[in-house]
Amino acid sequence: MPPETDRLRRELLALPALQRRPLHMPGHKRRVAPVPGLSVDWDITEVQGADDLHYSDGILTEAMERTAALWGAARSWYLVNGSTCGILAGIAALASPGSPVICARNCHKAVFHALELGRLVPTWLLPPVDPDFGVFASVPPEAVERALRETPGARAVILTSPTFDGCISDIAAIAALCHARGVPLLVDEAHGAHLGLSPHFPAGALAAGADVVIQSAHKTLPSLTQTALLHLSHGSLADPDRVERQLDIYETSSPSYLLLSSLDGCTGLLAEHGAAWFSQWRQRLDRFYAGAKSWKRLRLFTGGPAVYAHDPGKLLLNGAALGLTGSALAEQLRAGGFEPEMVLGYNVLCMTSPCDAPDTLAQLGEALASLDVQAEARALPPLPALPESTPRQVLPPAEAAEAPAEDVPLDQAAGRTAAEAVWAYPPGVPMVLAGELLSPEVAALLSAWETGGARLVRTGARPLTKHIKCVK
Repeated sequence: MPPETDRLRRELLALPALQRRPLHMPGHKRRVAPVPGLSVDWDITEVQGADDLHYSDGILTEAMERTAALWGAARSWYLVNGSTCGILAGIAALASPGSPVICARNCHKAVFHALELGRLVPTWLLPPVDPDFGVFASVPPEAVERALRETPGARAVILTSPTFDGCISDIAAIAALCHARGVPLLVDEAHGAHLGLSPHFPAGALAAGADVVIQSAHKTLPSLTQTALLHLSHGSLADPDRVERQLDIYETSSPSYLLLSSLDGCTGLLAEHGAAWFSQWRQRLDRFYAGAKSWKRLRLFTGGPAVYAHDPGKLLLNGAALGLTGSALAEQLRAGGFEPEMVLGYNVLCMTSPCDAPDTLAQLGEALASLDVQAEARALPPLPALPESTPRQVLPPAEAAEAPAEDVPLDQAAGRTAAEAVWAYPPGVPMVLAGELLSPEVAALLSAWETGGARLVRTGARPLTKHIKCVK
């Protein structure tokens, strides 16, 4: 029998402690909802019988075991601080302070924060760039093999797969290379929690042999925002006790039972309905991709020579041949009743899930087909390309961030040393790190993104306004 979709919630509501007057947190006392419609009946703290996420041996352990069984993990932890806390904890559990690691340069900013906190010494893996869409493709196994040879004593290899754009790396081959040298592989699979749960979609990193896998359940599955999972594979090189200790550091000590129940409920829903949901989702996607083949100028990303595999649930659109920037294409979608996930350069990303309304993809396809046949427009000139080599690190990131600095106009920043990181959000992949030498190409790309309407953010969550902080 599949696990009940609301088992943890029902166990919480049945607790004797919930029948007593609450002389404990939270302050709403299960009587006053902060906003209308928000249930507080089972928003509780670690009262008797409710277990404790950081020292679980009761209903939360049982819930996480149900989740581990569904995903095929040796062990799974519920995360209520998003994948970010899982990435911070996972990297800290694998790599002691100051140690060498091998890291893909297109990882999420959380990975770079982990490197900075641990003062880790990275050997960078820069994936090839897909020239048509200007996105990073898959990390080649041969690049990992070379980095392993060049980085004696590496404590971990850290990759993102799939990327925000849906590019999947050959995790099985990379894991085999890592394990041949006794090096654990950590995969940020935040955008791939649905992978490996159905034959209709590519395999996930767990089945491919990654040691530590972090997933954001809320991104593509029916779970509340901020809910995520950390998995250890069978035979993982990671020490679960070290993972526990680091989660105790990086995750809140007051986890929300609403979020914890959401993860257990998601597990139950997938166990009960996942086979049908994923089959229907894939059928709708296949019809969408089939229709897109008739488009003349609007382009849909399906992978390329440098992409090992592609997640079809990510719809990356490019309207440059229609004369539309990403921002302009997104406005067209909004006018048609659709709100996309990301705008960057000439690209727009639409994220799908098994929970989309049955007619959403069909209607999106019709709207895009109509847009594709609009009156002739002049194609946009190419944007500056993503870098094909890793920027030169002049100073360690922590040292550069603490050095005397000044704001410099982007068009004058080439050749200067950055004193802060800069990224477009989303996807949150730093294009510049503190301590890196700013190349003319990167400065030009940031300027083009900003002009095109991308949301550029720099250290301290401040918007980039045609200036970047550089070391004096």
